Amino acid sequence: FCGIVGLKPTYGAVSRYGLIAMASSLDQIGPLTKTVEDAEILFNAIKGKDSLDSTSVESSKFQVSSFKFQDLKSLTIGLPKEYFATPDFAFDEVDGGRVGGMSKEVVLAMQEVIKSLKSLKIEFKEISLPHTKYALSCYYIIMPAEVSANLARFDGIRYSRASSSKFKASSLKDIYFKTRGEGFGDEAKRRIMLGAFVLSSGYYDAYYAKAQKVRRLIKEDFEKAFKEVDLILTPVFPTPAFKIGEKTEDPLLMYLSDIFTIPLNLAGLPGMSIPVKNLKSELPVGFQLIAKPFHENDIFEVGKFYEKITGVDNK
Repeated sequence: FCGIVGLKPTYGAVSRYGLIAMASSLDQIGPLTKTVEDAEILFNAIKGKDSLDSTSVESSKFQVSSFKFQDLKSLTIGLPKEYFATPDFAFDEVDGGRVGGMSKEVVLAMQEVIKSLKSLKIEFKEISLPHTKYALSCYYIIMPAEVSANLARFDGIRYSRASSSKFKASSLKDIYFKTRGEGFGDEAKRRIMLGAFVLSSGYYDAYYAKAQKVRRLIKEDFEKAFKEVDLILTPVFPTPAFKIGEKTEDPLLMYLSDIFTIPLNLAGLPGMSIPVKNLKSELPVGFQLIAKPFHENDIFEVGKFYEKITGVDNK
């Protein structure tokens, strides 16, 4: 949205110690930078094992790669057919002016990105992520459930927004109600309530347990795809960035905007958002490169080549 680079590392690549937990099986810390090279430098500084975070992994797990220009000829990038409706994903006026859920501006931007990468002799191949259509529903069951559990600890007893004198004549229930009512924003409250519902008796098996099974299928789709390709390319967002406040009052529309970024979060894969260069669009458009677990360096190398051929100043 701001025309900058953003990295979502492999789950466990960076310690989350000190981070306020939202959804423990999804949370990951990553850098936001001006260029891909800056993101690489910062990631290399923060990655690795931390004894204070049991989910973090040793640096030896990370794959090291340093492509040269000629090496790119052996690289294959996958294009999910569920996102790109045709082999050339040409703009389709018949389908309401959209292809694979993308606006015209995003379709044209993706065409430019692929054209630029093809100039590096990179090969593109159609792949399938058949369960990706369930990712949004799956995510918005698992994530609120974990949010509800994690934020339950913030009850206003040990730490509070108000002085202790305010609660002297209050019951424990009133303290919880006042603290959580004042301290959490609307979206946090919405997620806590939804999470409490899907974890409640009678609904756990119907929603949460099924969502975890779907999550496993989504991860397996990526594993199969990566047997055929080295990286996967998708848009970051189905439309160009919208103006501040333009859509934030519609939670459902905001949730739908995550359609391309949620699947790799569920699978714990690394992904990077890179701004599309040399566009006529008034507001930024980004493309996303997804790699195998702990293959962040593959993303960095291709991203740096892209920035080089599109004239990004890395100084």
